[in-house]
Amino acid sequence: MESHLINIQARIASRVVLEDQYSVEFVAGVDQAFKNELVISGAVVLDSSLKVRDLASCILETSFPYIPGFLSFREGPSAIRAIKALRPKPTLLFVDGCGINHPRKAGLASHIGVILGTPTVGISKNVLCGSFEIPTKVGQSSSLIMGSEEVGHMLKTCEGCRPIVISPGHLISVESSLEVVRRFLRSSKLPEPCRLAHEYARRVKGTLPVPMQAAFP
Repeated sequence: MESHLINIQARIASRVVLEDQYSVEFVAGVDQAFKNELVISGAVVLDSSLKVRDLASCILETSFPYIPGFLSFREGPSAIRAIKALRPKPTLLFVDGCGINHPRKAGLASHIGVILGTPTVGISKNVLCGSFEIPTKVGQSSSLIMGSEEVGHMLKTCEGCRPIVISPGHLISVESSLEVVRRFLRSSKLPEPCRLAHEYARRVKGTLPVPMQAAFP
């Protein structure tokens, strides 16, 4: 099974375009929350002034386990459905996950970007692969290197927090990925579309019923 999934990721990676074909007219974010075997995706789209234009969610049951490097097959189906429901259609999408900073250069952001034909940027909290220097001052960034290739950036966005990992997913360059994240930072660790998607996914999770507990005499 794993070889089949690796072959899918190889096809995704072969279709990734690292050239700027995005605009910031309608910028979106998508994030996932989890409840037992449910994957809860929350997506939000904003206009260039950061006014929320639409929200969409999707809840799917998954039997695919948590395996680093294969999150696209666990989180991708629900995330894609939520994004496809957004109106207007995003012209740039921030994804909670890796882009090309992935062992096979096919992280969740690249997977979603290729499937939907949407410019994507991956934002993650941990480094899956690659080497880097840790930025120590707010606003400071450093390159994330895999082999001899720059595949993203580390960016320290606030005091007292670890740097976030930024990588292009599809239809955007490594340089522009960092630029758009800086552009949409406000007072949070995450760029605004990511922060709002994160909060929305957790709000949707909070509306789900609590499973009944077994009663014992």
